[in-house]
Amino acid sequence: MDLKTSYMGFELKNPLVASASPLSASVDTIKELEDMGIAAVVMYSLFEEQIQRDAHEIDHFLTTFSESYAEALSYFPEPEEFHNMEAEEYLDQIRKLKEAVDIPVIGSLNGVSPGGWIKFAQKMEEAGADALELNVYYIPTDPKLTSQEVEQIYLDDLKAVKSAVNIPVAMKLSPYFSSFANMAHRLDKAGADALVLFNRFYQPDIDLETLEVVPQIHLSNSHEIQLPLRWIAILYGTIEASLAATSGVHTADDVLKLVMAGADVTMMASVLLKEGPRAVSRILENLQNWMEEHEYESISQMKGSMSYQAVAEPAALVRANYIKTLQSVR
Repeated sequence: MDLKTSYMGFELKNPLVASASPLSASVDTIKELEDMGIAAVVMYSLFEEQIQRDAHEIDHFLTTFSESYAEALSYFPEPEEFHNMEAEEYLDQIRKLKEAVDIPVIGSLNGVSPGGWIKFAQKMEEAGADALELNVYYIPTDPKLTSQEVEQIYLDDLKAVKSAVNIPVAMKLSPYFSSFANMAHRLDKAGADALVLFNRFYQPDIDLETLEVVPQIHLSNSHEIQLPLRWIAILYGTIEASLAATSGVHTADDVLKLVMAGADVTMMASVLLKEGPRAVSRILENLQNWMEEHEYESISQMKGSMSYQAVAEPAALVRANYIKTLQSVR
């Protein structure tokens, strides 16, 4: 049985990819994931704020008291001590993972504004990253900012990163565009090697006792695959970029549905955080059992078989599905 798939030009042994999460901070954990069968790993994200903060700290150390007595300089870090900062630690982790595993290691940059943080993509490539995933996490709050201007930010960031590196670049997107299909095609034409659908915006909450805004993190569940499933099914066969599904991948059934919709890979984090690396072997075993029972010989055989272009009733993926859902409640 052939589980191989292609993603951004890489031939992967199966469509299971570990998405960006704290798990990649441990070399031993990623080695165990590889042993269990994971086909590639996306590093935890390095945020624009972290890169900029590190740059500001270096500038502070180099300029503070620059005209003071020589004795005072001993109180400030030497240049080699700068390597202990978050950005350098990230690069070190890429190097360690590349030495420890044979699967592709994909770096993750999270930011939005133009500037020097994008140049850090070059350092990721130099550290050995096989590809980059650009996660543009942006909530437009300025009422004077138009939708066209917001979309241009994504395109400009992609073009800037693509011009800085020679490795493939994936765009991890939210679904919150007025015309998502058009945006996907524009990113495809701008050179995106993959589209990752979708990132999860962690929503704030209010602590009624302290009256402070507090973060909330809820792990995903399988119901969340429905949104990427719909859009991957719509986009499949219309763009050249690879399609990755993320959010809600917990079971072999989730993987099967998303591949049939047209996904090249399915990315998972929550299930790995809940169950550990052994979740990968469970999903792979169930995946192979289903394929054998239903007489599928390969992943490529089923890919896109339930896409918008392939299903007998394409409207079921768009408008009619909405009507049937409401009628089913009655």
